[in-house]
Amino acid sequence: MTARETQPHEQRERRRTRGGPVRDVVALALLPVPLLAALAPMAFAGGGTRRWFGRGEGQRADAQAAKDAAAEAFYELDTAQRDLRISIETITAVDSSPAARKIAEDYAGFGRRIDEVSQGYITAVDSHDLDRDDLDGAAMARARADLTRAKEELNRVKSELDRFAQGLGPLLQTAETQLARLAPAVERARQALLAASNGLDAVRAQGLRADDLAGRLAALGPELTKLNQGAGQHGVQETIRRADDVLRKAEAVRAEAERLPGKAAEIDKRLVSLRTRAQAITTRAGKVDPVLSELRRRYSAACWQDLQQVPEQAAQSVRQAETKLREAQQARDEQRWADATSLLATVRALLDTVDEAVSAAGDRLQRLDAVSFDRQKEIDRTRFAIRDAQRLAMAGRSTPDPRHAGPLDDAVARLERAIAGLEGRHPDWWHFLTETDAVRQTVARVVREIRDARGGAGAG
Repeated sequence: MTARETQPHEQRERRRTRGGPVRDVVALALLPVPLLAALAPMAFAGGGTRRWFGRGEGQRADAQAAKDAAAEAFYELDTAQRDLRISIETITAVDSSPAARKIAEDYAGFGRRIDEVSQGYITAVDSHDLDRDDLDGAAMARARADLTRAKEELNRVKSELDRFAQGLGPLLQTAETQLARLAPAVERARQALLAASNGLDAVRAQGLRADDLAGRLAALGPELTKLNQGAGQHGVQETIRRADDVLRKAEAVRAEAERLPGKAAEIDKRLVSLRTRAQAITTRAGKVDPVLSELRRRYSAACWQDLQQVPEQAAQSVRQAETKLREAQQARDEQRWADATSLLATVRALLDTVDEAVSAAGDRLQRLDAVSFDRQKEIDRTRFAIRDAQRLAMAGRSTPDPRHAGPLDDAVARLERAIAGLEGRHPDWWHFLTETDAVRQTVARVVREIRDARGGAGAG
């Protein structure tokens, strides 16, 4: 309850009818000039009119001045309390922290103290009727003292209230910032929902159902209802959080709706492309058997045994890919976009496996033919890689680092063993090629280690 609200009804009525010298002067000032002229002789004439001169009237004027000062202090305290109540309500609407609760409790305590001093002021005013003609000097002195004391109490409490209000600065600023975000956040959420709804309508106009997106948008309906109910019911921070969440989800729906026609077109394109690739791989897989026959005829079993299952595995993988393609087409027709995308990824993986296996047979025959015709080219290529790494290991050193020298020496020995293995009637050319490949990989690893070590030393 504010200070102004503590006045009993009958007390306010009495003061309204009695008024005071300030209100009397204002009323006189508003009268027409002739009426003022007519009232002037009455104010100073005898016959029951008040005499305004003398010691008694001076005391009355002092008491009236004290009454007016107390009334002004009462009004200022009432105004300060009303302003502070708005600040407290702003803070508590946003902040539920212990600090905010403590402030609300302290404000309630101020309210009780304000009620007490306000009641003291009302009692002082009602105890002294300064308009009585028979009021003696002692009564007027008591009135002045009581009203002055009431004013001082009102001013003291107002000073404490002002200091309390000054301490609210940080919390009040944070709360006002939150409240300033509230309306724009809710409006942005509403606009995002509208944009998402319009985006879905545009997609449907193109013959795309977008059932998943429609379901996600419909799920935001209850959240919109809570936003419309406002912060008064759900709290400022919770409403801002809800608005931000609705905004994010609605914008995601709108963005996906905008991408949906392009996604449908991309899936259609991939379906056509993978069908064509499956047909091409089927044709290539049919050529693996002749390649295997050539390998069996010209090279030892070790050179082709691991490729024996390629034709059967290729045919099986192509059949699986074609089945998945049909399933992907059905998913696309039913506009199950995620399923269609996943199935197409499976088809691509199957075709990649088949393509690699089919290519391996042809590449094997080509490499075996090349090395059996001219083994020296492969040997020179590998020795050059080893020598290049050895020169790098010795650069700027009198002796190589054992960490690099050991693997390089092993690489030389491994190459020599691979060359020696070619002696005989039916050499294992494929073993020779895999060994030279392994040697070059070892050498490349050593080169990387040397360069990394030197690069790190240079940086240090």
